[in-house]
Amino acid sequence: MTDPGARPPGGSHAVVLGGSLAGLCAAAALAPHVDRVTLVERDRYPDAPRWRRGVPQARHTHNLLGAGQRSLELLLPGLLDDLRDLGMVEVRMPQDMLLLVAGGWVDRFDSRHTVLSGSRDLLDWAVRRRLRELPAVEFREETEAVGLVAGHGDSVRGVLLRDRDASARTGWGEPYEHEADLVVDATGRGSRAPAWLQSLGHQAPEETVVDAGCAYATCVFEPPPGHTADWKCVLLQSTPEEPRSGILNPIENDRWMVSVAGLGGERPPLDHAGFVDFAKRLRSTVLYDAIRDAKPLGEVYGSGRTENRRRHYERLTRWPDRFLVLGDAVGAFNPAYGQGISVAGMSALVLRRALERAGTRGTGRIPAGLTGPLRKGIARCVDAAWMLSGNADLAYPGAADGPLPLAARLGKRYTDRLLKVATTDRTVATALFDMTHLLAPPQVVLRPRVLASVLRGPRTATPVSATPPTAPSPTAPSPGPAAGARLPEERP
Repeated sequence: MTDPGARPPGGSHAVVLGGSLAGLCAAAALAPHVDRVTLVERDRYPDAPRWRRGVPQARHTHNLLGAGQRSLELLLPGLLDDLRDLGMVEVRMPQDMLLLVAGGWVDRFDSRHTVLSGSRDLLDWAVRRRLRELPAVEFREETEAVGLVAGHGDSVRGVLLRDRDASARTGWGEPYEHEADLVVDATGRGSRAPAWLQSLGHQAPEETVVDAGCAYATCVFEPPPGHTADWKCVLLQSTPEEPRSGILNPIENDRWMVSVAGLGGERPPLDHAGFVDFAKRLRSTVLYDAIRDAKPLGEVYGSGRTENRRRHYERLTRWPDRFLVLGDAVGAFNPAYGQGISVAGMSALVLRRALERAGTRGTGRIPAGLTGPLRKGIARCVDAAWMLSGNADLAYPGAADGPLPLAARLGKRYTDRLLKVATTDRTVATALFDMTHLLAPPQVVLRPRVLASVLRGPRTATPVSATPPTAPSPTAPSPGPAAGARLPEERP
């Protein structure tokens, strides 16, 4: 079948499969360096910031971490100002937060770390709006990929697509070939790239899965009348001994998005009364106290697919040229750690820098041999996040097969001590935030000053049962920026 949307040949052409944030970031990275980018999305996009089936996790809380903010701003300059203008809320961490980590309440002090808090629907819509302004980018909606098209030698020359067709028995039309100089798979957790590779005679990648049995429930609230507080956000993390967590995020239009989670197989209730009661049973009642008189503005939505899963494409000895996989299709994380958007943006920057080095802009061609080496750069982006999410979830019973390896046990002992010291030591807390925001590699928490403080042990931490710390005064001293705070792929 002929491609019904084909354009006249000429110039370089990249196809990005999947129109969620990983795909949008990839398209933004490609647009300055190729003549045409086709973004293929199975859904039809809403014309406003509204939920769509293709991003089910959009109904749950999202924090845009430091690395995510930096990546998106580099890919689409001015986007962060757009997001603030649209109502996303800047939350300084930890001074604007009630933050309960495994080691206790974290003291609130002035720091340079911030998160942007808002609905995922708004974030996606703002990024799409920016991309639609780029003349090189075209959106092909209600279209899905069903396979790769083999090229000369060990390469691909395009992708098999099919369009939605309401008159067809399956709801989809017949597949057709869509030629491209580069195909990027950003279709998320459900990526079929392993099967596509096998159909071309390649091996499927090894997979690593860590599943702490985490299940979420989320509801949006209107704050209670007359609400005042010295915080904007509440984050209560879980522990293996108390496997429940909760987060209250401010979002656009003066609302709260609240998520609670159970680990180890426990599922929070999906009715309003049960949801609020579950919040009462978290490690602290501060979140419950905030929402018990708040007005729910919609249903309670649940989610249970939260395992950490990575596909080790970087380990394959053979790879078809002109094909690349990134985003959740390579590494998907427990959403509790808020890392997926940041890793997607960081991976897109890896692609952009490769195109810059190759000098593709204005040449009308994408050189051979580009994609194979990129697998390791993308894997390094996943590594930085996996050290947090995958390793942290290993502590929960049944998260992985067999006993914890020695390295994981030693790492857990150090992390437990680190989280106790970070509650009162600003140097340690700053290193911890650099790591969790993916602004520095995990080794930042092993630097001499941090290591010495952790080995020395914690001062008296604020008990979980005590009143959470208050906000710092405006004149409180701020710790200096941690040395080497940069995105992992920028490491020399």
